[in-house]
Amino acid sequence: MDAKIIWLFIFVALYWSYCIFWGIKGAMTAKTASDYFIAGRSISVWVFVLAATATSFSGWTFMGHPGLLYRDGFQYAYASFYAITIPFTGVIFLKRQWMLGKRYGFVTPGEMLSTYFKSDSIRLLVVLVALIFSIPYLGLQLRASGFLFNVLTDGLLDVETGMWLLSAVVIIYVASGGLRAVAYVDTMQAILLALGIVAIGIIAVNFVGGWDKLNEGIAALAQFDTKRTPDDFSHYIAIPGVIQFVSNGPSAVGGAWTGIMILTYMFALMGIQSAPAFSMWAFANNNPKPFAPQQVWASSFGIGFILMVFTAMQGLGGHFLGADAAFMAAHPDLVNNVMAGGLGGKDLMESAGKQGMLVPQLIRLMADAAPWLVGLLSVCALAAMQSTGAAYMSTAGGMLTRDLLKRYIMPEASHGQQKLWGRIGVGIIVLAALMVATHATDALVLLGGLAVAYGFQMWPALIAICWWPWLTRQGVVLGLVAGLIAVTMTEKIGAQYMPWGRWPWTIHSAGWGIIFNFGIAIVVSYFTQNREDTEHRMSFHNFLREHATLDAAKKKLIPVAWIITLVWFFFGIGPGAVIGNTIFGNPNDATTWTFGIPSIWAWQLLWWAIGVFMMWFLAYKMEMSLVPTKEVEALQEDIGDLHLDVDKP
Repeated sequence: MDAKIIWLFIFVALYWSYCIFWGIKGAMTAKTASDYFIAGRSISVWVFVLAATATSFSGWTFMGHPGLLYRDGFQYAYASFYAITIPFTGVIFLKRQWMLGKRYGFVTPGEMLSTYFKSDSIRLLVVLVALIFSIPYLGLQLRASGFLFNVLTDGLLDVETGMWLLSAVVIIYVASGGLRAVAYVDTMQAILLALGIVAIGIIAVNFVGGWDKLNEGIAALAQFDTKRTPDDFSHYIAIPGVIQFVSNGPSAVGGAWTGIMILTYMFALMGIQSAPAFSMWAFANNNPKPFAPQQVWASSFGIGFILMVFTAMQGLGGHFLGADAAFMAAHPDLVNNVMAGGLGGKDLMESAGKQGMLVPQLIRLMADAAPWLVGLLSVCALAAMQSTGAAYMSTAGGMLTRDLLKRYIMPEASHGQQKLWGRIGVGIIVLAALMVATHATDALVLLGGLAVAYGFQMWPALIAICWWPWLTRQGVVLGLVAGLIAVTMTEKIGAQYMPWGRWPWTIHSAGWGIIFNFGIAIVVSYFTQNREDTEHRMSFHNFLREHATLDAAKKKLIPVAWIITLVWFFFGIGPGAVIGNTIFGNPNDATTWTFGIPSIWAWQLLWWAIGVFMMWFLAYKMEMSLVPTKEVEALQEDIGDLHLDVDKP
């Protein structure tokens, strides 16, 4: 057997042993339903920092992101800003959700929102969003893991066999140990995720021939590129304008990634931390102390730097390692053709996995020199793919148990029964994901694309409970329904039957969803104000204001915070990003590049640094992620043990 395959199985065995250890330990620790579903509200600071980071950045970050950067260049690299926009959602909502969870004993977001709005309809919608988010998103991760091992074992394991086999251990440790096991395994997964991306980036640049050779290759690639923006720039190093009024976004001239597309795509990825699973992560903490370091330093600074630099090395570097057959024929002096064997002499985009083959091929480059490194990097990829999936398995199982079974079928369910059904729920979620990944392979990517856009549609509901009491139950419910429909009708799965196509006007489906969602929520709320309901909602907001109000000096900084945030969203990831095409040099003339790199890359690095400052200002200076100065006292331990007087849908 090949040495790299032996090392692969050795590292997988070690990794699985670690996972199963925490599954057993978590099962022994989980005495109550709260212990099992939200780790007894006792996750420690650094466990949350690493676990939440691993959950936020999945196997798609590890496997898919470099491949799309290879295909679409630096215009797609704006997606790396999700290292900031994902935790930005956490800055806005996590602390206040934690305060409400601590105060009222909430275990699931469905319990929180149904209590706040006095309606079970929102509870059922939250469970629906959780399932729609979790199943296809998990299916994508599981199939990607099977695909990776199929490539790296030279076909010894076919995709489906590898996928089912690798899923077995995840089910064991998640189902047995609950969220505590997920959190402790995620700490290792976060380290492996970051280590793997950095290592593969260094490998890519090393084989290209160094930093200068990489930039020389990028300049030549830009000249060689036949796909041009309306300004006649290469699509690899420029975005194609602010917006294009085309019916089908992907057909836009020079690529789909206009300023508006980038902004609304960032909205979709913000759905990761507004999805119901992250509300349960908030409830699982003893206090908000870990929120700020996770949001600012681990995610925005750490992962942000890694994506801006090392993922870019992987994506663009692939063109100069033999993956791009046409460029290699035109510029053989700039290509180190080390991928020829792994790709069978084909162009990367003609291979079975297309751009998804890039990272496995970069890992394979070390097969002869360091086969042990191939095994280690393969486990890094596996850990990345399982990190997000495990969290969504656990939390979705918890919501099925608490919001459906306990609410409607077994209201007197004991702690033991809840844990049992939670484990069954995990199994159901994984089996559903595996069945989708096995039998709906063509639709899997489409469903996965829907998942994060659906998660973002939770924003109005979270704004209502955390910030804005004026939004009513009717407005939020109808807005959420409208948002989900709008997302579906502007994503490929629904848009293929519509005259406007996918992402009309280069606006991502998450953008269309939130336009209808928030618009309807505001209009309906205006006509459905009710004094009794408002007083009920204000009891929550009065509590939040009492414990989270800024002092007079900090209140003066609120306009500054708004200005910093709006400027960053406009110029960093919005319409103003078009300035970055040329501000630091002419994309068509490498001799004008101010910093020796394309202007667009320098612009992205600049606004990444400004984005880290913005996150620090909001999380620390504005105290949006700090421990409340006034201690939060719990009214009861577990809201699920109460029988609330809420309206049935």
